[in-house]
Amino acid sequence: MKRFIYIGLFAALTLTSCKDEFLERIPLNSVSEETFWKTENDVYLAVNGIYATLPGDGIIYEDGASDIAHAQYPWESTATSVSSGIVSTALNAGWDYETVRKTNYFLENVDKATMDETLKNRFKAEVRFMRAYRYFNMASKFGGVPLITKVLGFAEEELNVPRSSKDEVISFVLKELDEVAKILPTSYSGGKSNEKGRITKGAALALKSRILLNEAKYAEAAAAAQEVMGLGYQLFKTSQEAEVDQKDDYSKLVDFANAAEQEKFRLALRSYEGIFHQANEGNSEVILERQYIQQAQPNYLNTYLLEGGVGGWSSLTPTQELVNSYQNFKTGEAVTAPSNQERAQRYADKDKTAFLQEYKNRDPRFYASILFETAPWNALTIDGGYKYSWVDGASNMSKTGYNFRKMVDTKANRDNLDNHANVILIRYAEVLLNYAEAKNEATGPDATVYAAIDQIRERAGMPKLDRTKYASKEALRNAIRQERKVELALEGMRYLDIRRWKTAPDVMKNIYNLKNSLAQERSWDNKLYLMPVPQGQMDLSYGVLVQNPGY
Repeated sequence: MKRFIYIGLFAALTLTSCKDEFLERIPLNSVSEETFWKTENDVYLAVNGIYATLPGDGIIYEDGASDIAHAQYPWESTATSVSSGIVSTALNAGWDYETVRKTNYFLENVDKATMDETLKNRFKAEVRFMRAYRYFNMASKFGGVPLITKVLGFAEEELNVPRSSKDEVISFVLKELDEVAKILPTSYSGGKSNEKGRITKGAALALKSRILLNEAKYAEAAAAAQEVMGLGYQLFKTSQEAEVDQKDDYSKLVDFANAAEQEKFRLALRSYEGIFHQANEGNSEVILERQYIQQAQPNYLNTYLLEGGVGGWSSLTPTQELVNSYQNFKTGEAVTAPSNQERAQRYADKDKTAFLQEYKNRDPRFYASILFETAPWNALTIDGGYKYSWVDGASNMSKTGYNFRKMVDTKANRDNLDNHANVILIRYAEVLLNYAEAKNEATGPDATVYAAIDQIRERAGMPKLDRTKYASKEALRNAIRQERKVELALEGMRYLDIRRWKTAPDVMKNIYNLKNSLAQERSWDNKLYLMPVPQGQMDLSYGVLVQNPGY
């Protein structure tokens, strides 16, 4: 029996058996297990292969399964089905043990290699993080899952593993993160085995804070976030606009009091959108990102998010609910949006002055995130002059009347390339929001909670929170939830947030477009707090797996 590891994909083991000497030769495009696991370079390649299992551009579809985005193509993801509320056991919403299998296999074999022990332990810690990350993602969707920490054999009793409880899975994940945080460095200096972008202590602690917040362990979540806050991360800011960006005219959309206010607005917009551009990848705010390589391994965010007129598919588009959430730039107060009927009447008017009033004087993150009728974006095309226009019913156009601008890399579009910016999985703004929410829930409002939120709002060009208006735990809770909604839009957080807050029944409503036509019918059933175990997995388990309630 010979087993082979395909390094590029770190694929499943291929088993062969043959007496013929010619057929017994090791294939030239693979590496024999008998000759692998010998050197430091072998381990290095194996670890790098496992990094490819980290989530990437698909995280946007997590928001498509929530109230703030619409995923119009059911063949692209499960988000269309999940958001509609029509979910059956034929759906697989993320039950996947590929990463678990690869990480377990690595951990069982890495000690065969002759190499520096300190580096080996660090590589082990990186791999254990990726296993923990995968287990949390599954537990957050399904509750308890089979907790497998070794390579399984082929005996039926080994392959059919029952579900552990969610508490057991989460306890395992948190223990792993605590242990690897003691091993992982806070940063990397560069060079082979120390490339920037590898998993750090900050990533382990930040993920820990996310998990503890999700599990309502508020004091512990605040403590974990606070540890990250002491590691030197900073919110990304830019101090100047590119020449092409300066051509965007916002004077008709924002009533600037003076030149200083206009500069504040424009730099806030550029700072926020710049977080996600290839030119700024690995910036001071990034804690963990999925790496992409120009041309060789692009992401498809420009394609998924842009409208058909500029080569996009409008796969995921903003809902009116998200649009309504962006506050007033000048006052920091909520905006009173017109009814769907009133908006449709305004949209139908040839003179769209009244219609466009709705989009005036909004949070700079609104203009950096949402494409709405007449929105300027000179940087998107080679010849400039682009303004967004919705064509209802046209090919690859939005069903809601809006498109996302956030995460689109304009330079790649101008260069006629696929977007190749790294996809951020954890950033410092989330840690600040985790801290603020957890601290407020644990002990109520204090100066550190306001300071964490104000950092984010100041970068966004928004007024600080009014300490008088948001003096109670309940009022501040609503403000923090609002801030998470707009700051982390499209980053895969909303699906979890509305479930852990138990607000999903209130927000998962039908969505309508600018003409007040139904864009997607949605319904909610409390069984949707958990996804079903895929029927295929139930069938393979010989009755060992137990289905989630309601399916």
